[in-house]
Amino acid sequence: MAAITGALAQEDRKIVSEVLQGALVDLIDLTLLAKQAHWNVIGHNFRAVHLHLDEIVGVARKHTDTIAERASAIGAHPDGRASTVAKHSHVPQINPGALEDGKVVAAMTDILESIVGRMRERIQAVAEPDPVTQDLLDDVSHDLEKHHWMMQAQR
Repeated sequence: MAAITGALAQEDRKIVSEVLQGALVDLIDLTLLAKQAHWNVIGHNFRAVHLHLDEIVGVARKHTDTIAERASAIGAHPDGRASTVAKHSHVPQINPGALEDGKVVAAMTDILESIVGRMRERIQAVAEPDPVTQDLLDDVSHDLEKHHWMMQAQR
């Protein structure tokens, strides 16, 4: 069976693979945390926050697949296993149980800010070795920054 190598030089593939794996972990954890909050949010703004969390999940899932497929296309092996996400995530976590809507908004604002910061670092890291991946990460950052703004505006 032939290995998939893509068009990148070995050194560039290593850099881009690490960036994509980090983005994948962030997006999977974002999906899980937003769903956890979605299931447990309570309060006067329940409906608005509940629905917004599902929008975030949709965006994260869409980009998760795109990022993982890009990794595969360059010859990397994306790892989205729960154990990998748990071990390598740098995303702030939320508490279990019922979550008051204001606390969900504050937590999701912090979570999105954390991820956006790392996405921007990743964009810079792949600018030279792989503009294609940079473009994908720009799209991810654009969508996440929009949701960060929308969450932050609810504070």
